[in-house]
Amino acid sequence: MIKFLFKGILRDKSRSLFPFLIVTAGVFLTVAMYCYIKGAEASFIRSNANLLSGHVRVMTEAYAKEADQIPNDLALTDLPSLIQDLQAGFPGFIWTPRIRFGGLLDVPDENGETRSQGPAAGMAVRLLSPQTPEIELLDLKKALVRGRLPERPKEVLISDEFARKLGLNPGERATLISSTMFGSMSLANFVVAGTVRFGVSAMDRTAMIADLGDIQDALDMKDAAGEVLGFSMDSVYRQREVDGMAAIFNARRVDARDDLSPFMMTLREQPGMALMIGRLSYATAAIVGVFLFVMSLVLWNAGLLGSLRRFGEIGVRLAIGESKGHLYRSMIYESLLIGALGTLAGTGLGLALSYYLQVKGIDISSMVRNAAMMIPTVLHSQVTPFAYLIGLIPGLLATLLGTLISGRGIYKRQTAQLFKELET
Repeated sequence: MIKFLFKGILRDKSRSLFPFLIVTAGVFLTVAMYCYIKGAEASFIRSNANLLSGHVRVMTEAYAKEADQIPNDLALTDLPSLIQDLQAGFPGFIWTPRIRFGGLLDVPDENGETRSQGPAAGMAVRLLSPQTPEIELLDLKKALVRGRLPERPKEVLISDEFARKLGLNPGERATLISSTMFGSMSLANFVVAGTVRFGVSAMDRTAMIADLGDIQDALDMKDAAGEVLGFSMDSVYRQREVDGMAAIFNARRVDARDDLSPFMMTLREQPGMALMIGRLSYATAAIVGVFLFVMSLVLWNAGLLGSLRRFGEIGVRLAIGESKGHLYRSMIYESLLIGALGTLAGTGLGLALSYYLQVKGIDISSMVRNAAMMIPTVLHSQVTPFAYLIGLIPGLLATLLGTLISGRGIYKRQTAQLFKELET
């Protein structure tokens, strides 16, 4: 019977093509929308982790309370010992120190006088260390716009937008005016090796990336850093795992009497992140749920309309002696076949588009130009295992329900009325 119905679907385009196209379109939109929303959520978390907070973040308790003010006078000390302890205690994570600093970047002219200057939001990372993870974490090779990556001490990167505002080109010198760990003024000369664009408006306006050793020397922070960030080896943020790590570390290292003892925070515990991630999760679930509901209604109605259009065919089949139960079951099997074919086609198209967007992404920089948060300007889809199955809900279930409800009319048909219907 299934083979017979399948041949009928292929040969009679008038009754199968329209339902098939509707199911395909509905499933395609469902899969593509789901993957895009999951990708936007993952991009937001990944961008904040790589550029700001890591999956876990180790600071002193005093620094953590005033982290927005970048209080380097409350930074971590005895850095080599701390990193060695972290690597021994949590070998499944990558540990990298960073220093955040602010200051004024002064660009001199040929006479040594100030040509232009502007406020810089700096970040010191291990740029020159062998096998440093920072090049990959910050995606510096891809972010590079002009020039090259730093290869020698006293070379820095600045954001391309910031460089153009200052009229600063790769190879030129600039002076950082800042304050040391102990509060005195610091002046340090650097050479701009290149310019970068991260795709995050909050950083692209005034970012400066320097080597950790250079900034330690400039800010009098020998063997010190503002924070040590931890990243899982596969770059996936797992809340339960990092919660357990933080509990173990804090129980062992935190001294309640010393606010300068190391303290570990998870990504979710960063200021505002718990609320943001929670809202993002709820928004994702709500959008996907509403979209599934709407697409299910559309395909349900398509199933109803398809059955109503075949009113005359149903009458003929009943008139020639086909039983109502057999007719009802054949319509159900037929709707399942059409739904399955449409689901396969729609899922394939949706996944193909999602895989493309997972690699290429969509540029939304014009929408977040003035954003102060770590919001990526290129959003990527994310294909998850559930994406292969989500199309079954509108594709099969909704189509089946439409046929089940519309098919009930078969049992209400009276044989005495068939000839009158056929005459009309």
